[in-house]
Amino acid sequence: MRSILAIPLLITLFVCCKNTKEAPATSDNNVGLLTTTVKVLKEKPQEIETPKGMVWVPGGHFTQGAREGDSFALDHEKPAHPVAVDGFFMDITEVTNDQFSEFVKQTGYITIAEREIQWNELKKQLPDGTPKPHDSILQPGSLVFKKTKTSVPNLYDFSQWWEWRIGANWKHPKGPGSSIEGKGNYPVVHIAYPDAVAYCKWAGRKLPTEAQWELAASAGMNNKPFTWGDNVAELDAKANTWTGEFPTQNDQKDGFENKAPVKSFPPNSYGLYDMAGNVWEWTQDWYHVDYYKQLLNKGVIHNPEGAKKAFNPNNPYAQEKIIKGGSFLCSDSYCASYRISARMATSIDSGQEHLGFRTIVTPEMLQSGLE
Repeated sequence: MRSILAIPLLITLFVCCKNTKEAPATSDNNVGLLTTTVKVLKEKPQEIETPKGMVWVPGGHFTQGAREGDSFALDHEKPAHPVAVDGFFMDITEVTNDQFSEFVKQTGYITIAEREIQWNELKKQLPDGTPKPHDSILQPGSLVFKKTKTSVPNLYDFSQWWEWRIGANWKHPKGPGSSIEGKGNYPVVHIAYPDAVAYCKWAGRKLPTEAQWELAASAGMNNKPFTWGDNVAELDAKANTWTGEFPTQNDQKDGFENKAPVKSFPPNSYGLYDMAGNVWEWTQDWYHVDYYKQLLNKGVIHNPEGAKKAFNPNNPYAQEKIIKGGSFLCSDSYCASYRISARMATSIDSGQEHLGFRTIVTPEMLQSGLE
């Protein structure tokens, strides 16, 4: 099955970050009062060794969602709500090309972007009566970013900078003729949700929940907008984002125009790299526009796992999961999704040039096997 986002005919349904001003975020709750209501696992169990390439993320109580005073916060980041999350281990970096290559070598796995498109499956996600695109379009590929030649007055028309490119996949990020040779330490991209899950099963890991991801990105600093704190002036030194006029000119002030090798920027205080920018990262959670509102009056939620099903009135036919962290395309003039609370909905069978993942593992999983 392939996403409706996979063909130019329907690319305008692609959900992307927007520089939309909203009302101020919900005021932060007094997190200190939460610690008496729900106990969490904070310290790493002494009998468990930290897996190679991972760090321990201490459990804690925090306010998930829009930070107070964040003028970039969108409605779906609100209302902020109290959560309690047990500690876990997380990959220090996004999964790299080398790591994914080893998985493919050992399993023979074929990613969604490499598989033939089945129209009978694809049309199930479309309104009745949608005509079949020409066979020249229904070929394996993925979405690739392209700069525009001139300034773009309408930043809501995402098709201006996204192109469905036949032959684009994790081995050929820009399509035929491109390669990951010499880029083993770059984050793997063009990864659909089932691809990430398959890797996790092979590695004995799983994807983080949105709450786990935010806990890790916050690095012990509740209500800070960025993984390094609250100083936006540090952005260029702390994250790989778009510097210049989006989407026509990138001045590479931060040193990169496209993806950067992992560990190119300083880690947060937990030792996690690229929790802001570089590539978006999959989480386990279904995207449901009303989920945060449903949680608000339920008190402290312990280890929230997200909505039971997806719901997005702007894209009603797609099954979407939440992605976090922003990417090399995020700009303060267009998109501020390098903020911790920022989130996007992405169809589970869609891959893009700026989307990858990282994994987590819990003490329980290490003790008893994959859940």
